[in-house]
Amino acid sequence: MSTQPIHVDLPHKLGRAEARRRIEANMHKLTSFFPGGANVTHQWQGDRLDLGIAAMGQSVEARIEVEDALVRCHIQLPGLLSLMAKPIEAALRSKGSELLLEDRSKD
Repeated sequence: MSTQPIHVDLPHKLGRAEARRRIEANMHKLTSFFPGGANVTHQWQGDRLDLGIAAMGQSVEARIEVEDALVRCHIQLPGLLSLMAKPIEAALRSKGSELLLEDRSKD
């Protein structure tokens, strides 16, 4: 079974530096986003975040590019997860900004 790419753009008005800060501060949320948890590795390359997510017996590669007014999410879904591409894309579109850009610094 082949991989299925997902590309989602999340507009914001935070500016590049603040968007990046919030994404970094919210990385811990990714582990709880998956049923049963996930092993998440991440590494910044400038304003690009490379992610490796291992969950439910699958490994997913993702890339998040932070721009001044947009966060671009690129995800490669392997094997059986590719069958879930549409619901995963819909969830990312509806909850992605909350998941990645929520400001928890005042809590």
